[in-house]
Amino acid sequence: MAPAVPTTMDRPHFIGIGGAGMSGIAKILAQRGAQVAGSDAKESATAEALRALGATVHIGHAAGHLAEDATCVVVSSAIREDNPELAAAAERGIPVVHRSDALARLMDGLRPIAVAGTHGKTTTTSMLAVALDALGLDPSYAIGGDLDAPGSNARHGAGEIFVAEADESDRSFHKYAPEVAIILNVELDHHANYASMDEIYESFETFVGRIRPGGTLVVAADQAGARELTERIAENAARHDIEVVTYGEAEDADVRVLKVTPRGLTSEVTVLLNGKMLTFTVSVPGRHYAHNAVAALAAGIALGIPAHNLASAIGKYTGVKRRLQLKGEAAGVQVIDSYAHHPTEMTADLEAIRGAAAGSRVLVVFQPHLFSRTQELGTEMGRALALADGSVVLDIYPAREDPVPGVTSALIIDAAVAAGADVRAEHDMAAIPDVVAGMARPGDLVLTMGAGDVTDLGPKILARLES
Repeated sequence: MAPAVPTTMDRPHFIGIGGAGMSGIAKILAQRGAQVAGSDAKESATAEALRALGATVHIGHAAGHLAEDATCVVVSSAIREDNPELAAAAERGIPVVHRSDALARLMDGLRPIAVAGTHGKTTTTSMLAVALDALGLDPSYAIGGDLDAPGSNARHGAGEIFVAEADESDRSFHKYAPEVAIILNVELDHHANYASMDEIYESFETFVGRIRPGGTLVVAADQAGARELTERIAENAARHDIEVVTYGEAEDADVRVLKVTPRGLTSEVTVLLNGKMLTFTVSVPGRHYAHNAVAALAAGIALGIPAHNLASAIGKYTGVKRRLQLKGEAAGVQVIDSYAHHPTEMTADLEAIRGAAAGSRVLVVFQPHLFSRTQELGTEMGRALALADGSVVLDIYPAREDPVPGVTSALIIDAAVAAGADVRAEHDMAAIPDVVAGMARPGDLVLTMGAGDVTDLGPKILARLES
């Protein structure tokens, strides 16, 4: 039997319903029987998927889109105060619920796994969702990206496990009370919300403090920020009856990664677990994805799932959209889409592709995401692009931010040139297919990289290469 939909959420209205996080919650509520409605800036495949579940999706934002019988309005931190639907909710006294509160309510009565960290959340959450489903456990899940299989970012399952991506960007992961929490890494990002690493650590400490008594924290042993966090929370973890399980290549890791062997676009991973070696396949390339898989393995074991069964099921994961997703091949050129937008992610994906490329040239079309991130990390982004054989850098995708004087893509390009990269600027996205066609030759790999609408360029580049 599906968990009951809270009365205040039986007719919810989502502002920005097409977003990755918002659409997932809307889908689960619709699958549980709620009368879901909402609005988004433009038409999308996500909007169509929601309509197929019975949701009403308006395009554009207007006060008239808010139904008379709406029981609540769901918003994310990206929704501005002057949104007309939000203003209408205030005038009519309709409760406003943050996305994280809505997700927390969906986990009530279940066994939640919350996946946190600066990078790798979507991949690790997806690996768990696919593996648990392959084992017949029918989990519910809410993910920040669409799976290759079963093809959605969210689902209501009949099982007792709920796997959720836990977003630290606006501290919304403080709302969850997981039985098992994963922390993949801890780095400074989201500069509009965090001023220092101390603030980041404090935020993650609060998240750890939300783990249920008797629960488990799975945390990376190799990454410096995660190790620092582990030391900070050691005393509190013991006091609150939380087991801490570390994973990674460090000799003191509880689940130790002994070897990651590239096999083309897959990897073979060997771990030491309770004194025994276990080898399994990860169907995506790159050491960082192998580590994500080991984190997923440790979390599933914490829930009581046999290690061998879980390791085999993790091999069923074939990827998630925008995480080194092959978009196609034309004229001997492969086009791959990457969501990487932080320097650490950019470096990891470029190194993974380099390892799988077998000597082929790697070309990048990079779109910076957010003015604040570019201001703080533009130099590191440029250095990461030096790993490519050639790069084109677009203008900054602003998302929810207003421009910052003096902050442009030139910060990245200058740093890339200083690092010896072959890089050029392009201000017109429509010109990119022609630009790439002029750069690429048979055998090359082209990455469209960034968290904005650069993802839309893949099919256009392929069509231009075909022509």
